[in-house]
Amino acid sequence: MPAAAPVLFDLPYSPLARKPLPAGRPREWYITHNRRLKAMRLAIALLDSGVYLPNQAHNNRIRSTAELIGIRPPSDTTCHMVRALMRYCR
Repeated sequence: MPAAAPVLFDLPYSPLARKPLPAGRPREWYITHNRRLKAMRLAIALLDSGVYLPNQAHNNRIRSTAELIGIRPPSDTTCHMVRALMRYCR
């Protein structure tokens, strides 16, 4: 029986196609939804860069990571969400 080919996980990243958000929700829902997505992207980028603990992720580090990956600087609320995601994923 031949050996299976290794699966490569480090292929170049390409984002998924974006779909429109559902209509008819209150404005706060869209704001929160987009903030959660941004916090998730930032948390993943921080974990990939070697920041594993929430107390290592200061606002300045989160904002510099956002600049590095090409997204707008997050608010204090979003920075708090990033640390919360890192805390609860452990």
